[in-house]
Order: sequence, then C-alpha cells, then structure tokens
Amino acid sequence: MRWSQMFAPTLRDDPAEADAPSHRLLLRAGYVRQLTAGHYSLLPLAVRVRAKIIQIVREEMDAIGAQEMLLPAMHPAEPWRRSGRWDLMGQEMFRLKDRRGADHALGMTHEEIFATVARELSSYRRLPQQWYQFQTKFRDEPRPKGGLMRTREFTMKDAYSFDLDRPGLDASFDAYHGAYTRIFERLGVPALPCDASSGTMGGSGSTEFMCPSEVGEDFVVHCPNCGYAANIERATSVLPAASDGPGLPAPERFDTPGVRTIEDLLAYDAPGDRQVKTLVYVLDGALTLVLLRGDHPLNEQKLVDATGTAEIRAAEPDEIQAALGALPGSLGAVGVSLPVIADEALRGRRDMFTGANADDTHLRGVDVERDIEVGRWADLREVASGERCVRCGERLEIQRAIEVGHIFKLGDRYARALGVEVLDPDGRRVPVIMGSYGIGIERAMAAIVETHNDERGIVWPLSVAPFQVAVVVAQSDDAEVTEAAEDVYAGLRAAGVETVIDDRAERAGVKFRDVELTGIPFRVTIGRRGLAEGVAEVTTRATGDTEKIALDAVVGRVRALAAP
Repeated sequence: MRWSQMFAPTLRDDPAEADAPSHRLLLRAGYVRQLTAGHYSLLPLAVRVRAKIIQIVREEMDAIGAQEMLLPAMHPAEPWRRSGRWDLMGQEMFRLKDRRGADHALGMTHEEIFATVARELSSYRRLPQQWYQFQTKFRDEPRPKGGLMRTREFTMKDAYSFDLDRPGLDASFDAYHGAYTRIFERLGVPALPCDASSGTMGGSGSTEFMCPSEVGEDFVVHCPNCGYAANIERATSVLPAASDGPGLPAPERFDTPGVRTIEDLLAYDAPGDRQVKTLVYVLDGALTLVLLRGDHPLNEQKLVDATGTAEIRAAEPDEIQAALGALPGSLGAVGVSLPVIADEALRGRRDMFTGANADDTHLRGVDVERDIEVGRWADLREVASGERCVRCGERLEIQRAIEVGHIFKLGDRYARALGVEVLDPDGRRVPVIMGSYGIGIERAMAAIVETHNDERGIVWPLSVAPFQVAVVVAQSDDAEVTEAAEDVYAGLRAAGVETVIDDRAERAGVKFRDVELTGIPFRVTIGRRGLAEGVAEVTTRATGDTEKIALDAVVGRVRALAAP
C-alpha cells in the first residue's frame, strides 16, 4: 500500500467533540469518522485493525470447537415475545413495522434467534453444540459516548453453547472463559475476569472481562491480595460486627423538626450506621419499601437482580405521601403493610433510628426484625473502597473499567420459551441448557487504544496493527533515495511483511508524525545521510529506539522484529 493513495485523513489538532483518549486518537489518526451520535464510519486503517481482531477471535472460537454462522440482524417480534424480552428490553430496542404491519426489531443480541435454529437439535447425541457469529447489533443508547465504546451500531462476536445438562454448561462456560483469556492476551488488553450481574440476559451466573481504564463506565471491586474481582453491581464485602445495645421495649417517637436527610439526623445522636434508611420504589407497578443502613448506598441493579423486576423506578413524592402519610425524610417501615425488602446489613440490628411516617418525627429503639415485617432479605448495598474482602479479609480497591467481554450461564430459560428440546438417554424430552458469550469488536479496538497510547499517538500491539511496518522516503524528490526505499518496500512485501510506503511529497517530519500517530509498530527510514553510509534506520514505535541496519539486511531484520 502507498500512503499517497491511502485514505488516512489525519488531523493536526484534537477534535473538540472527543471525550476519551481512544475517541480522540482514532479520529485524529484517520481511523473513524462520526456520521451521527453513536454511528461511526470505519475508514481503511480501522477496517484492517477490525479484521485482525475478528481473526484472533475466530481462531480462538474455532480452537474450542465452535462453528461460525451468520443469522439475520432484523428479527420478527414473535421469538422476543415468547422469551418475554420484547417488553423487557424497553426503549433500547430499535423497533419497526414492515409493510404488512408486522412488528420487527433490529437485533440487540441473538439468544432467541439462535434458539430458534437450535430447535433442530432433536437428540442428546447431537450435543454439545457451540455456535458463533460476527454480526451487527443495534441498541438505542440514550447517551452514546466515548467514540467506539458506547455506540448504537456495532459488531459483536456472540456465541452460544447448547448442552444436555448443567455439568455440560459448566464445561462449555469454562472453555469460553479460557478462550476469552487467550483472546485478550493476544489483543494486548489487560482484561480482569469479574463476577457480574446477568441483567436482562437472566441465568445462573456470568463473568465480565474488564479492562481497567479511567474512562470506563463500570466500576470493578478488586482485592489485590487474593484476586477477588466483581462488578460493583455484584460485589460483596465483609462489614465489622455491629455492637448494638439492648434497645427499648418498643419504638419511641421523638420530634425532629427540619430533619430531611441522614446527615440531619446525626444531630440527634443517631450515627449513620444506626439509622434505617427507607427508600420507596415502584417495582413492576408495586410500591415497595427498600431498607438499608443509613450510611450505605443502594445499588439498583442488585435490587433488580434480587426481585427479578422488569420495570423499576423511584416513587414520586405524591405517591409516597398518599401511601405513607409523609414525605421523604421522615419515612419508615414500622407498622407498614407495604412489601418490604431489606439489606442483609440490617439483619439482627437493634436500637436503631428510622422515620415515623409523620413529617418531622422519627422513631428510636427500633429492633429491625421485631418491629418491621421484612418480606425479603437481600444484598442490596453498594460496596465501598477499603471494606474487607469476603475471601481473605484484606482491603478492597475500586477502579473504573471498560467491559470488553461478557459470558453468561443462561440455563434453560430460552430453550423453554422457544421450545428447544431433545430426547435424553432415557427417551424423555428435556430442554437444552444454553450459554451466551459476547465480545464487542469495535469496543475491543477502543480498549486497545485506551491501553496502548502515548503523547505521540496510538501504539498498536503487533497482533492488530493495520500495517507491521512503514517505509518512509525521507526525501521523495531524490531519485536514489526513492529507488532504495522502493527496493526495501518490495523486499518486505515479498517476505510477507505487511508494509506501507510513505511516498508522499511531504517533509520527513510530517511523515514521521503520521506514522507515530497511526501507531504502526516499526518505521524504516531511507534518507540521503543513511544512504551514504549504506544503512537504513529502523525505529520501534513502542520504545522509540532506533538502530542502523545495512540496506541489504533490512528485510531480514524487520521480518524478525515483526514475527509473532
């Protein structure tokens, strides 16, 4: 490839709209251009990187026996309705009607559609099966951001396993876990496997692969001592044992004029860890009280997971007052007939403070299990940095991260909904057990750039770089320099090295900056001074180190450097 013919529109300055290093650099280096919010055109350099990411993923999928397919991107509503996710997905699903008025959707994911294909698996003898595809997905993100990290249209490698039983699913899950570990190692992405919420996917468990990054939208709770790691939506920790006094025989009312917050109540000798915070939510249309320790924040995803709620929102003040007779700030669950779900940190607590459901009035001496009718106990609180690890007792750390992969144990949810059954060894019809495994291709590209960059631009790992080497003609108006550069370029291509020659009529400094900005791993510079010495300069992008190599040895040296 000749740079003079290549479409790589590099920019001198940072784009004003870029909100993450990968966004800024992929725009500046001429890899992508935005069409509209959440939709990007991938230019030639990005297409080359994308193809290499896909090939690495494909090789590892094939290595565990997965078979590649390609299913439609537009789906009829019927399988989504059968699984219950037509309504569950909400506004993030792009929906449309065809000319006959039938409902369709642009696929966010493909569990239902792969399950439809799997109906032809009639016998246990055809299991296990591992299927995957690279397909465009569509999600109507309310706030697309971060360039390729959160978009409305993207490529996903989604894979699905089909097994006869739970042990089979466990084996498939472990195989994908290992494959994902190898994929991210080959991509140069430091991905940390984390316990995670399954969200709308459902199932018995899931693992996210998280790349630490300051621009990540997720938070990972991590123990550097034993390696425990979990998304904050799933993480747990050990709290110091509470030392409550005997309390009172019954809750006692007292006046708290102007008290509206946990902090306000501190003035009444009520520390946050002895307050019962009462939140009011509407869960699938039902007004529900959610109780936590006063100094603990709620993690809404934990509440969703604990209750299986499809629709969740905080109750409006008028709804709260109509049900409880008070406004937020004086709410409590003592003597209330509404459903109550309480955080485990409140279990067994005595001598607590809470609202009395009368404005400017609270209760003291509350015994949670004696005075409140708790319908369900669950882990609802969000873990904080410095709390103790559930495995080893050391202090936990919290860091931002980018989700680059997610694997799920789906179980039989989709098989039952879509009628995917096989005959087992005893001749009984049983639903197959499914797993689901995803990697966002463009997001992986962005994560690589977030991890591999410096003040001069992108620093691609060799495994995914658009070209392995750039040959720079330092003086394009010098016939001898041009001829020598062309010879090296031809030799590298003949040796199987992916090479671009910068033959533009530009100053050498401009060419150097573009090679650095675009992140090509090696640069071979042919110039008058080196030609006089019979050498070329070989520069390694990652380190900036330059070595002089005899012209007749350049091809061999670069081929060795570029060897996997």
